[in-house]
Amino acid sequence: MLALGADQLVIGASRLAFSRGISPIVIGALVIGFGTSAPEMLVSGLAAADGDVDLGVGNIVGSNVANLSLVLGVSALVAAVAVGGRYIKVANSTLWREGVVSVGAALLFWLLVQDGLERWEGFVLLAAFVVAMSIILWRPAYDANAADVIHTDKPINQSAELVRTVLGLGATVVGAQLAVTGAVDIAHEVGLGSGFVGLSLVAFGTSLPELITGVQAARRGEADLLVGNILGSNTFNSLLVSAVVALVGPGPLVDGNLSGLAVWIMVGISVSAWLLMFRGDGLERWWEGAFLLAVYLVSMPFLISDDPDESEHDVSSTPAVEVVVQPASDTDGLGPFSA
Repeated sequence: MLALGADQLVIGASRLAFSRGISPIVIGALVIGFGTSAPEMLVSGLAAADGDVDLGVGNIVGSNVANLSLVLGVSALVAAVAVGGRYIKVANSTLWREGVVSVGAALLFWLLVQDGLERWEGFVLLAAFVVAMSIILWRPAYDANAADVIHTDKPINQSAELVRTVLGLGATVVGAQLAVTGAVDIAHEVGLGSGFVGLSLVAFGTSLPELITGVQAARRGEADLLVGNILGSNTFNSLLVSAVVALVGPGPLVDGNLSGLAVWIMVGISVSAWLLMFRGDGLERWWEGAFLLAVYLVSMPFLISDDPDESEHDVSSTPAVEVVVQPASDTDGLGPFSA
């Protein structure tokens, strides 16, 4: 529901905006970027509203990791192997602008999430998001992104696209609520922290729209669409989605991995993937995609942490054995053996 709903939400909202005269550049940078990050925003926002900051932050970190390792790695393999050796070549403008903004957003998120997220930090992240979008819109590189979704050569039925948008939004909202509920239940049942479940299972689910879009873009050779979507999604996640978490449900993190190893891995992958693409204007060899995919698989076990509530529950729920020594009664004539 998350993957299909977000996909239809992006298509419907983009075509509606275009039919109302909104620039394709704005559609690409804002409408499509917001739509592909809608699953992360809803899942993390609902989790924070329920008081589970760990799940919300874990989803942000895990989605960023998945985008730049799993999604980019699989897409590079598809481009290099399945499409006859084609490689992902990215324009320097995209790597300089969207790449630097994405890395900067990840670093700011890393800095603020160390002690959890407070409400004032949410306003800082929101202001940083406005600045980031201003930089991207100043000299945008999203024309191919918007054109690919809008299909300007076809007539747009506004009523049909409105229905598509509403249904897509509804499916995304319901899917997000189901994902939050299921993730919390899995965490408690298996004995893992909700932060790790957010990093792994929930993050994979919310990254499915980017994965599907990435594979299709790689097959068509639209590298800027692919990388622009990934970098833009990470910027939205690091700034806007984290701002929603901080404003809706601020609080400390119970799972120390989220503010420690996990966020370090996120920053490391963000910088490494950017440098890997920048070195050769993209991903030129199949092993680079395989390397990124391997990084995703190898990093997961290092993020496992026990559920703190589970361990507390194990101690508190163990019934105490109380030994009571009662004086013997001689009423049966057996003396002390009567006890």
